[in-house]
Amino acid sequence: MVKILLCGCNGKMGQVITKIAHYREDVKIAAGYDINSSVSSDYPVFTRIDQCNVAVDVIVDFSHPSAMQNILDYAVSGKIPLVIATTGLSDEQVSRIKQAAATTPILYSANMSLGVNLLLELVQKAAKLLYTNFDIEIVERHHNQKIDAPSGTALALADAINRALPEKYRYVYDRHTRRVKRSKDEIGIHSVRGGNIAGDHTVIFAGTDEIIELSHSANSKEIFGVGALKAAVFMHNKAPGFYTMRDLFGEINN
Repeated sequence: MVKILLCGCNGKMGQVITKIAHYREDVKIAAGYDINSSVSSDYPVFTRIDQCNVAVDVIVDFSHPSAMQNILDYAVSGKIPLVIATTGLSDEQVSRIKQAAATTPILYSANMSLGVNLLLELVQKAAKLLYTNFDIEIVERHHNQKIDAPSGTALALADAINRALPEKYRYVYDRHTRRVKRSKDEIGIHSVRGGNIAGDHTVIFAGTDEIIELSHSANSKEIFGVGALKAAVFMHNKAPGFYTMRDLFGEINN
C-alpha cells in the first residue's frame, strides 16, 4: 500500500482525493498539509509541511503555487517522490521543479485526467497534418471559482501543439486590444468562467470550408483524483527524474 502525504488536503480537490482513496486498497492518505485546518479528517493535518512527522511513500500536491517551494524542499530533503498537479505555476517554478528532479523523482502535470493526456497526444498528431492550412484556437471553460486563466491544461495543449510544429507559434490571449487580422503563426487561447463547470477544453482547427474540433469534457473532479492516485502508485519507488503522464501511459501500454 502506498502511503500519501496530500498537500491541499482541505481544498476541493483534496477532499475529492481523500474520498476516492478511502475506497481503494492500494493507497492510503497517511497525512495532509493545508493552511486551512478547519476540516476534520481521519488522518493528521499539518499547517506547515516541515512539521509533518508521518512516514510517507509519495507526496501528492493539489495546493497553491505559493506553497510550491516549501513542498519541493520537503520532498528533496526526504527524497520522497512527488506528484505535482497544482496549476498556475510560473516558468521559474517549473524550472526549479526540473532541477529538483535530478535528485528526487517528480511527476508534473497540469491535468491529471487520463482523457486529457490522451487529448494532448491527439492534438499533436492533428497539428502535424493540418497546421499549414488550418488556424488553431483553444477554448477552455471552468467554474467561477477558478483563479488562474488560461488554465494550465490550455497552456499544456498549446505547448504540445508547438512541440509538434517545425516553427514556434505565438500565444494570443486578448484580441480586443489588437485591431489587426489574425496571423498564421498564432494560437488563440480563450477562457470562460461560470457556474460549476469542472473543466472543458476544445482545440479548433479551422480551415477553408471545414472545421475539426478535438474536445474533452470533465463531468466531475473525480477524474482528476483517479489520475492523481494512479500517478502516485506509478511514482512509488521510482528513480530520480522528471516524469509526465506520458510516462504513466507508457507503463500502462506495456
